[in-house]
Amino acid sequence: MLLTTTLAVAALISLLPAAILPFRRPPVRDALFWALLVVAVAGPFVCILAMFAPGWRTGLAPALWITIAVSLFVFGVLSALMREVWRLAPLLLPYMMLLAAVATLWIDQPGRPMAEQAPTVWVQFHILISVVTYGLLTIGAISGFAVVLQERALKRKKPGGFVRMLPSVADGEQIQVTLLAMGGAVLACGLLSGMAAEFFQSGKLIVLNHKTALSLMTFAVIMVLLLIHARTGIRGRRAARYFLAAYLLITLAYPGVKFVTDVVLATSA
Repeated sequence: MLLTTTLAVAALISLLPAAILPFRRPPVRDALFWALLVVAVAGPFVCILAMFAPGWRTGLAPALWITIAVSLFVFGVLSALMREVWRLAPLLLPYMMLLAAVATLWIDQPGRPMAEQAPTVWVQFHILISVVTYGLLTIGAISGFAVVLQERALKRKKPGGFVRMLPSVADGEQIQVTLLAMGGAVLACGLLSGMAAEFFQSGKLIVLNHKTALSLMTFAVIMVLLLIHARTGIRGRRAARYFLAAYLLITLAYPGVKFVTDVVLATSA
């Protein structure tokens, strides 16, 4: 436990340089940016390896650390492939540090046991798909928040300061729509893999519970947003708010349910 806690604190600290960098100099995607991002990704992954070395864990802290690691890895890949994604670092890294602080505080909280009859490969694949979806939507939501900040600054005729580090409104909207479509596609795979895992557990394709209902609602919201965007070209703060609403739903479906089942209910029990 002491080793895991120490590694969790170290992983939290590993995020700090990358989170501070955008505020210490003009934004640039250079070797230092990539080096600190690699450190930020490596810290959570090392922490995950240590936590899962004795066996599979299902608590809130492991779920958050996996979310942080995958989100930062996806951010790194997208930063290399998409032109302006890297400019989201001033918003994304502090948010990841906040999640890491919560994960570190709850590092010793025991999780619920997994169903023994579920094939490990199906469960792990479903978890991977779900976390990748959440990572994509996290970055998309951060982009939506950046659009809100940019439009607010333009409306007040104060486009300088912090918002100058962020993508432009047009770039933010493009990132948002692209990641919304990618998140919808991956979430569809996640729902299918979840049905497969549920079938092996209970012999049923779907069992309606809070997590399933919220995931289906999130998928429906994503599809509706993509359809509205294709039909009407909705954009700006209005589109960003809808995206943030979809992100809130999937946050309730994934970390939210984890918090209730593994922290609130466990504490009350």
